[in-house]
Amino acid sequence: MLTELFGEFLGTAILILLGNGVVANVNLKNTIGNGSGWIVITTGWALAVFTAVFMTADLSGAHLNPAVTIGLAVAGQFAWVKVLPFILAQVGGGMFGALMVYLFYIDHFKITTAPGMKRACFCTAPAIANTKSNFFSEAIGTFVLVLGVLLITVPQFQMEGMNATKVGLGSLGAMPVALVVFVIGLSLGGTTGYAINPARDLGPRIVHALLPLNVKDDNGWKYAWVPIVGPVAGCFLAAFTHMLILYLLR
Repeated sequence: MLTELFGEFLGTAILILLGNGVVANVNLKNTIGNGSGWIVITTGWALAVFTAVFMTADLSGAHLNPAVTIGLAVAGQFAWVKVLPFILAQVGGGMFGALMVYLFYIDHFKITTAPGMKRACFCTAPAIANTKSNFFSEAIGTFVLVLGVLLITVPQFQMEGMNATKVGLGSLGAMPVALVVFVIGLSLGGTTGYAINPARDLGPRIVHALLPLNVKDDNGWKYAWVPIVGPVAGCFLAAFTHMLILYLLR
């Protein structure tokens, strides 16, 4: 299990390093990517997912998201006894990845005077503050993600008189999840910044609270429960939908 926990820590750290890294590249003053926009951010996040998943899939299955871990457990595809340790490893990895983003872009954090732009490099915030709508956005976005994860099938072939043999895709096996995250960002990310991952939001939000940024916004703790509880609600809905689909396909 230590190998699995290391995989979740490492994978989530890489996810946040690259995902929040692209946000920092777009938001912070005097970066070469400054102002390059939403398409760059959504593309960077999708590729961050692809990279983190293929790097750590063999270690832990690359959940990298408490909502995915809980969804798999509800669907009967993951042991409940491992859920809490996985979540703790994911949150720890998110914190470490956020710290690495800060250290990587430290000179640009120092000269950026807009506190909201800095906080966006760590955690999400709603475009329009409406708790019910924001919760719905996070729940539905996570529903799409977790249902996609649950419905991904491993290719296989079968010769006459032989059992089916599963066929691996190597690193390309991470592509379906990355594409799901990409389309969620493009289609559903405009309301809350599509956290769709409690560890992705909570870990970096804690780091933002602890770092000695020279110009600093509040940490948005009144909103912080939404990108935690919303994704959890979405993953339960996805798991139940997946079980319904399997029942209908019998």
